[in-house]
Amino acid sequence: MSVQYKDYYEILGVPRSASQEEIQKAYRQLARKYHPDVNKSEDAEQKFKDISEAYEVLKDPEKRKRYDALGQGWQQGDDFTPPPGWEEFTGYGGQGYGQGFGGGFGGFDFEDLFGGGAGGQGGFSDFFETLFGRFGGGFGGGGFGDTSDVGTRGWAQKGEDHEADVTIQLEDAYKGGKKTLTLEQQETDSRGRIHKRRKNYEVNVPTGITEGRKLRLAGQGGRAAGGGKAGDLYLRIHIAPHPRFRVHGSDLETDVSLTPWEAALGTKVQVPLVDGKASLSIPAGTSGGKRFRLKGKGLRTRDGKPGDLYAVVRIALPKELSAREKELFEQLAQESRFNPRGETESQKTR
Repeated sequence: MSVQYKDYYEILGVPRSASQEEIQKAYRQLARKYHPDVNKSEDAEQKFKDISEAYEVLKDPEKRKRYDALGQGWQQGDDFTPPPGWEEFTGYGGQGYGQGFGGGFGGFDFEDLFGGGAGGQGGFSDFFETLFGRFGGGFGGGGFGDTSDVGTRGWAQKGEDHEADVTIQLEDAYKGGKKTLTLEQQETDSRGRIHKRRKNYEVNVPTGITEGRKLRLAGQGGRAAGGGKAGDLYLRIHIAPHPRFRVHGSDLETDVSLTPWEAALGTKVQVPLVDGKASLSIPAGTSGGKRFRLKGKGLRTRDGKPGDLYAVVRIALPKELSAREKELFEQLAQESRFNPRGETESQKTR
């Protein structure tokens, strides 16, 4: 049986080479424009479903790869029949997911989820189900919503998950605990106008959280259509630059400045920690760039294995020399046979 081909790239208005960020951006703009709670035109609901279906495929690397395998010779609305062997290639098949979901959830009738108006027997089009099977990969993760939410429209969509970047201080990452984070957000009113507002969130920062980790705030994402559940908000954590420490995962790095004579003769120094100081013995003959490991003095971690602190030696020189200091350095230059460049004495005196 042939079905109508859907050009998901054309639906979202992006080129086939579009990045995931470009696809997500296009989806958000179109979903906001055609959201049934905002757009009251007759075709808004269908366009919203088409947009959501296109995003369901193109946001997923595996689905996108299988869709792209059809080639670029198709046009929107063309009669389409899967090529021979397609079921084996995709690993889905026409009934793969229908059998997996059917009869579950206390006899819930999936055909009623969208009132039969979205094409096929469920929320996705015949074209989608031909390629990926009925319900192709599940609902909740940004597809057509959670099956437990059925609104007055006869269908429900889980709200879109949102992401935001937030920056915290190193001390907050080290200690963890509750913290108030403020985000600037865009919201769409009933007339489709976009407004910006600032909102505070009480967040429990885990002890030892590292750069790039995400915190999930359930139900704080996009609003849902049809009475569905709101999406989640994911906060991507960044650690602000620190005047003393450089962060590498759960490890920290700091500089320890030594005078030339301290490096040559050896000494003891105090190394700063996030929550105090530690004593470090510097052996005689230490060169600049030498790294000393202070085990367990880095960021704390949830598994009880803290990172390490690395003290990196920097040789510091006075910007100005007194007459006596200059005399002593000149005397040292005459007396010392040390040559860091490895040149012979004859080369040195030329």
